[in-house]
Amino acid sequence: MEIRLNKFLAECGVASRRKSDEFILQGRVTVNGKTVKDKGLKVNLTKDVVTVDGEKIKPQKKVYFLLNKPKGFVTTTKDEKNRPTVTELIKTNAKIFPVGRLDVNTTGALILTNDGDFYDKLLHPRNNVVRKYTATLDKPLDPKDAEKLLKGVYLKGKKGKFLNLIFPSKKSRKIVEVHTNEGMYHFVKRMFETVGYRVKKLNRNSIGPFTVENIPVGTYRKLTPQEVDQIKN
Repeated sequence: MEIRLNKFLAECGVASRRKSDEFILQGRVTVNGKTVKDKGLKVNLTKDVVTVDGEKIKPQKKVYFLLNKPKGFVTTTKDEKNRPTVTELIKTNAKIFPVGRLDVNTTGALILTNDGDFYDKLLHPRNNVVRKYTATLDKPLDPKDAEKLLKGVYLKGKKGKFLNLIFPSKKSRKIVEVHTNEGMYHFVKRMFETVGYRVKKLNRNSIGPFTVENIPVGTYRKLTPQEVDQIKN
């Protein structure tokens, strides 16, 4: 059986297809000992030998974890500053990577996997996966500013907007539940900054159908095959 090289790398847990394309263009990938830069090249699953940075790549069993990320952990597999990473919280021998990013001080729902196709399904804008956050602001959110955020504001020339804003407490408009299908890094914080608010605390409650409501901070659970199929299909 033959499949595209970037798909092969994604299925082997090297990275997402998009990131695998970068590896190929950077000349980090070889097929049968020869460096290749053709993203569309097809490889034979049983005959061809593929390496990335000199390491032979083999298919591995797919794993999927939902972590309730604690504060103080960076959303990467390695950190130049030697800060603790989210992958250190998961007990597995598989080479997993986080799906999307939460900054070091943001807590909540984060999926980690070695399935590049699953990664792409969750993050691709066309799939409109909704993320729900609870943001604590430095001051009460004015209704006029809330309306601006729902209609859309510009971030570096690109228009962004929230899908919904909910106030869990009738006593305070400092705490806001935010619904968005945008996965851009720092999106929620930057949106509020645009209309004059600072996010003091941010927690992602859920991503798509996956919620951390019953998962203690710093712990995780495996996704069920049914949950994985729900995203893939």
